[in-house]
Amino acid sequence: MMKVFEMTNLGEMSYFLGMEVQQNQCGIFICQQKYAKEILKKFKMEECKSMTTPVNVKEKFCKEDGADKVDEAIYRSLIGCLMYLIATRPDIMHAVNLLSRFMHCASEVHFKVAKRVVRYIKGTLSYSYGIHDMKSISKYCFSFGSGIFFWCSKKQEIIAQSTAEAEYVAATAAAN
Repeated sequence: MMKVFEMTNLGEMSYFLGMEVQQNQCGIFICQQKYAKEILKKFKMEECKSMTTPVNVKEKFCKEDGADKVDEAIYRSLIGCLMYLIATRPDIMHAVNLLSRFMHCASEVHFKVAKRVVRYIKGTLSYSYGIHDMKSISKYCFSFGSGIFFWCSKKQEIIAQSTAEAEYVAATAAAN
């Protein structure tokens, strides 16, 4: 292509559209740690307490929930940021999908849950990207046809002595 078009070779890509890119023999890996930290900063949640789940599974949302309305511009901005984060974080997809249905009628309830998703992201940053305490993460999903109907991403409670042991723990958790 360099013979036909005028271009410069900048080497292997390391950062593109807010995604960090790592390339090695095993494949190409992308993450959005930096972008997730920017979301925390933008919404002044750097010091918030982290959560272990993105949304309470028993929580039901409705258009008219009786709660006070929130600034729709801020809510839409938060949901938009979370939607872009879904590219590398399918674990928040369900919650963000539910919350995006209320962009035109956001209430304090919806905003509180959206902030819970951000708190969940904060809690997963430390063990997904960088700070290691030697514990592996079990991640699995179950699909039927073309749709996923259950997923889980959880830090293992034990410190595995090998990759095989970590995979065995993850497989056991999925089977359970």
